[in-house]
Amino acid sequence: MWTDKQRGIRVSQQELLCKNACGYFGNPAWQGFCSKCWRERNRAAAAQRQDASPSNDGSPLTFSKFEEKKNTEKGRRINTMRRLFLGGPSPPKRQEPSESHANALKAYQSLEPGDFTGFLKLLRSPPSQRLQSRCTAFLNTMEAYHDLQVQKQSDLVQDFYQNIAEFFISLSEAQVSQIMEHIEKLIMTRLHKWVFCHDSCDDEQKDLALQRRIRSLNWVTPQMLSVPFPDKKTAVAGDPFLPAITAIIEMDAKRAPQDKLACVSKCSQHVFEALSTSNSEPANADDFLSGLIYVVLKANPPRLHSNMQYVIRFGLPHSLMAGESGYYFTNLSCAVAFIEKLDGPALNLSPEEFEGYMLRRRAPSAPTGKERQQIASDTQHLLEELKGRQEKLDQGMGALKVQLQQWVQAVQTQVDEATAQSALVQKEITAQTELSQSYSSSSDDAALQEDDVREQTVLVLRDQDDCPRDTDC
Repeated sequence: MWTDKQRGIRVSQQELLCKNACGYFGNPAWQGFCSKCWRERNRAAAAQRQDASPSNDGSPLTFSKFEEKKNTEKGRRINTMRRLFLGGPSPPKRQEPSESHANALKAYQSLEPGDFTGFLKLLRSPPSQRLQSRCTAFLNTMEAYHDLQVQKQSDLVQDFYQNIAEFFISLSEAQVSQIMEHIEKLIMTRLHKWVFCHDSCDDEQKDLALQRRIRSLNWVTPQMLSVPFPDKKTAVAGDPFLPAITAIIEMDAKRAPQDKLACVSKCSQHVFEALSTSNSEPANADDFLSGLIYVVLKANPPRLHSNMQYVIRFGLPHSLMAGESGYYFTNLSCAVAFIEKLDGPALNLSPEEFEGYMLRRRAPSAPTGKERQQIASDTQHLLEELKGRQEKLDQGMGALKVQLQQWVQAVQTQVDEATAQSALVQKEITAQTELSQSYSSSSDDAALQEDDVREQTVLVLRDQDDCPRDTDC
C-alpha cells in the first residue's frame, strides 16, 4: 500500500476508496471496503452459511423447506425489531397522524446545526412523542440485553438508525444527516458504558498490544518519516504538532461516536496547520499521512483501538463513508495499520538498523556542537519569552485584584446606604402607623361621647313626655 517515492509515505486517493468501487471511503478494519459494502458482504456470507447448513432432522433441504425456513427467520427478525423499536411483542400497526407528523417535521426543520439541547426539547414535545417512545424502548431493550455479542449489538444499532431515518424521509439529506447525528448522540451516550470495549471482544488486549508497539517506536524521528518540520526561526514556540497530539488524546474522553470523530477531524486540521508552517507550498496528502503517523507515535492515545472500533461499530455510516470526517478517519486507520506493520524499509533503514533501534542498541544521531548551541539559544529565547508572558500575567492579575477590591468596596457602600435608607423608611412607616392608630382611637372616643349625649337627651325628652300636663315635673 505504501511505496517509497520521493519523500514521505505515499498513498494514492484510489487506495483510500472502497474496494467495491462504490465511491465511498474504505477502511482497513473492513478489509478495504466501506461500511455499507462490508455489512452487505457479511450478511450475504451469513445467509449463505445458514442456507448451506443441514436441517434438524438430517433430511436434505428441499425447496419447500427452504422457503418455510426463510419465512420463519424473516418473521422472527420482524418480531425482534418490533420489540426493539415499539416496545411490545407484536403491536398492531398504527399510522402516524399526518398533521402531528407534519408539525414534528416542521419543528425539526428549524433546528440549528449542533443544537443538541434544542433537539432534546423538541423530542419531549407532544408531536415527537412517538419518536421519543421508540428511542426509549430501544434504549431499555439494549440495556436489558447488554450481554449480547458486540457485533449483534452493532447490527441492532445500525438497523435502528436506518428505521429512525425513515421518520424524516421527507426532509432533505442534509437535514436528515443533522438530525441523525443528534439521534446517535442521544443513543450512544446512554449505551457507551454497555458496548464500549465489550467483554465479548478482544479490544482491551489489542489496546495494550498497540500501546506497547507505539511505545517501542518512540525513537522514530520526523526525519525518518519524512515529515517536514518548521525551520529554527519558527520552531521556538515548541512542537507545532502539540495541538494535534492534544486533540487525538481527547478522543478517549468522548462518548458519542460523532464527538470522537470530531476529535479526529480537529487533530487532522492541526496537522495540516503544522505542515503549512513547515512548507512554502501547501501540504499534500502524503505529508498529511506522515504527519498523522508522527502524531500517533508521539501521543500514544489511550485505548486507540477500542475507540476506533467503537466508531466503526456504532457510528453513523455516512460519517465514515464520505465527507471530511470519513477522509480523516480513513487516514487514521491507515496510520495505525502502518504502525502495526512498520519495518526498516518504510523508514529508509536496513533490517539491521531497524532491529538495532528496536533493541535499544542504536539511538538517533545526537546533534552536533553547533546544533546544540542553536538549541540552547532557542531554549533561552523561549524561556525569556515565557518570563515576559508571566510578568504580564502577574501585572494583569494585580490590576484585576485591585479592581475586584474596588468593586467590593463600592458594593458594600451601596449596601450600607440601602440599609440606612431602609431603616429610615421603616421609622417613617412606624410613625405613620402610630399616628393613624392614635387618630383612630380619638375618633372612637368622640363618637362614644356623642352617643352618650344623644342617649341622655333622649332620656330627658322621654321623662318630659311621661309627666302629666298639669304637673310641674
